[in-house]
Amino acid sequence: MTISQLTLQNFRNYRQLRLEAAPGFVVLSGDNGAGKTNILEAVSLLSPGRGLRRAALKDMAHEDSIGDFAVAAQLDDIQLGTGTSPEHPERRKTRINGAAVPTNDLAQWLSILWLTPAMDRLFMEGASGRRNFLDRLVTALEPEHARNCARYDAARRERNRLLADEYMPDSEWLDALDGQLAGFGSAVAEARFRITEGLNSALAMTDDGLFAAAKLYLDDKDLRSESALHQALAKGRQADRRAGRTLTGPHRADLSVVHAGKKQPAEKCSTGEQKALLFSIILAHADLIAEQRGNRPILLLDEVAAHLDPVRRAALFEKLSSKGGQVWLTGTEAALFVDIPDDALHFCVANGTVRKR
Repeated sequence: MTISQLTLQNFRNYRQLRLEAAPGFVVLSGDNGAGKTNILEAVSLLSPGRGLRRAALKDMAHEDSIGDFAVAAQLDDIQLGTGTSPEHPERRKTRINGAAVPTNDLAQWLSILWLTPAMDRLFMEGASGRRNFLDRLVTALEPEHARNCARYDAARRERNRLLADEYMPDSEWLDALDGQLAGFGSAVAEARFRITEGLNSALAMTDDGLFAAAKLYLDDKDLRSESALHQALAKGRQADRRAGRTLTGPHRADLSVVHAGKKQPAEKCSTGEQKALLFSIILAHADLIAEQRGNRPILLLDEVAAHLDPVRRAALFEKLSSKGGQVWLTGTEAALFVDIPDDALHFCVANGTVRKR
């Protein structure tokens, strides 16, 4: 999975940008605010979801544009493109080789994983962020998961709308929606369970002491059984009606991470340990994808080198180099990447312009 060319139009601080890439390391260095992370965000939009910043579409368009933007990438003989149009700047459209497709179909062609400074808050904030994180990991391995999540959310929104109606909702329509929720919801829960189990196995086998060993636990409340979830939805209908929303389902599940060596929950670990736990999860997941899909995912590592001591930084680069695949990195100083292999691509980013070093 390698991007050979990335093209941006009216995206963030880039009016126009065409970047020639290659397998291996793609290093972007420059001052804060130069536009390094914007390039990584553009790459992240070549996967389902809202990208690594989870920003609104209107915020991605160049300030001098009329609200539209485009991101395109060449992968061998496959052209991927996504963005908005002047007529519908609030609606994202996606094309593969020129043909319009649902955005979730991007996962069939690319697996993309990322690690950003904002993810440091993952263990301290609410469960929704951890669910989003887990769902990205699942989709990178099982592309159908994004579609199941979207279908589940659509059915849940419709059910919530009926429950909030001041009149008695149509019981037959609610029965049908419960059936949809149970089907899609159990598929979502089962996929999350598979990835959690797979990651725990991969983490146990790859504990090399480079980063803190992590262990994952999924609080799914037996949601993987379609019949059990269907019964729970029917049983909870009155409580849901009083609350005006669906109280049972995989949209309420939570992911817990434990520092295996210290047997300590991630939220009680130091900031440095939390970063290390995220590193270990992402690296193990990349191995899992390579094993099961036959290709390594694209890794986007935003400002990670500055947070590692020189020994760990060099060890990380050596490990990533030995694994292969394409890795995009950003940093404020080129000196942070002296241990990167000589065949890496280095670009200097300044004020929305990019030049090869």
